[in-house]
Amino acid sequence: MSEPQTLFDRLWSAHEITRREDGGALVWVDRHYVHEGSFHAFMQMRERGGALAEPGLTFGIADHYVPTRGRDRAIADPEIAAMVRTLETNAAAHRIRLFGLGDPGQGIVHVVGPEQGLTLPGLSIVCGDSHTSTHGAFGAYAFGIGASEVAHVLMTQTLWQKKPKLMRVTVDGKAGAGIGAKDIALAIIARIGADGAQGHAVEFAGGATAALSMEGRMTLCNMTIEAGGRCGMVAPDATTFAYLKGRPYAPAGAAFEAAIEAWSALPSDSGARFDREVALDAGTIAPIVTWGTTPDDALPIDGSVPDPAREGDPVRAKYLRDALDYMGIAPGKKLTEIAVDRVFIGSCTNARIEDLRAAAAVLAGRVSKVPGLVSPGSTMVKRQAEEEGLDRIFRDAGLEWAEAGCSMCLGLNGDLVPAGERCASTTNRNFRGRQGPGARTHLMSPAMVAAAAVTGHLADVRPLLADRKV
Repeated sequence: MSEPQTLFDRLWSAHEITRREDGGALVWVDRHYVHEGSFHAFMQMRERGGALAEPGLTFGIADHYVPTRGRDRAIADPEIAAMVRTLETNAAAHRIRLFGLGDPGQGIVHVVGPEQGLTLPGLSIVCGDSHTSTHGAFGAYAFGIGASEVAHVLMTQTLWQKKPKLMRVTVDGKAGAGIGAKDIALAIIARIGADGAQGHAVEFAGGATAALSMEGRMTLCNMTIEAGGRCGMVAPDATTFAYLKGRPYAPAGAAFEAAIEAWSALPSDSGARFDREVALDAGTIAPIVTWGTTPDDALPIDGSVPDPAREGDPVRAKYLRDALDYMGIAPGKKLTEIAVDRVFIGSCTNARIEDLRAAAAVLAGRVSKVPGLVSPGSTMVKRQAEEEGLDRIFRDAGLEWAEAGCSMCLGLNGDLVPAGERCASTTNRNFRGRQGPGARTHLMSPAMVAAAAVTGHLADVRPLLADRKV
């Protein structure tokens, strides 16, 4: 009898080609996503005299640096314009399918891959972006890589890796009204810490995880990186299969039925062993926001920020003082007393149609007290949102409706939070200067960002949803 296997064990064994004495393994890559920031890797490939090994397995997406305004005009920033042109040139030269500006499928790579059906259960997926873990929501082995590794994959369609340890995070119970996947993700990170999953592949399990939509599962896996994980994943099930059916690049007809049979064999066996187990009850999770400068600086909205004077550990006390000083928050202040200057709804974490619907449910018939930007995760999401009238809700509330791209998540494209301003954001990182030099970021769900918009401060979304169907 063979030992019970985890989902990750199955994926690893299916992709391992050979193993070195030091434990490093050469693994096959099924999907390689590149974006305009990947030009360094193409340069390395040319300098080495290499050629693209598998053009049909590499896909280009313009997302990180592209402007979300004025798409009908030439890109004003010459460096960004050059990067976008270089991606187009590289894609044409190497016969890569490109979802570039003007393409109806353009968007953020971690939104485009799944909605196109390129991301499938059982695949190994890499991209030069840390939040590639998002694709693990489909039962894939997906992780971010560096520029030199991107070049290696371009030339060989393989990558050297060491098998990570395994962690299972079981989320059972039923989440309350107004509680989304972002709240669950932040609750997990607050529990285990920003390095709590370091060196681990994380599988999310339990009834509350299974109850999440694919959009919610993608949010959960996206945030795995903020807990230090190598990758995150959810076992494929009927929800996965229903999402993938009819997608442009997904199998069709009899091939799809055969694929479902194969995908159904991927989930972890009963009795499979994990190196670490973590359990949460979704019913105890309240809406959560961050107060400091890492994602594990997170608390329920009815809480207060820490007071360094009450901290016995001098190292921790110094961290708290520095974080509160950067964020401009007084020790012990109630979260609901913290005013915001602007809001942002977007990013690979929370810019899918479900996320926009959640924010619109709060904003409908209300006006934002602060300026804000809404950037859909893809052109397809944008079109669907406009068909549903969500864009009108955002505009009527006083928010700006933009094009698809990474936008204000990382402040590389003109969408910035001004220095000293405080932003309620649906993004994944609240590091110092992440949204612009001197910017102060509070992470939360789309519904919570909408609540901050209409109140002008960090606020509990639940009372605002009490009389609404969501």
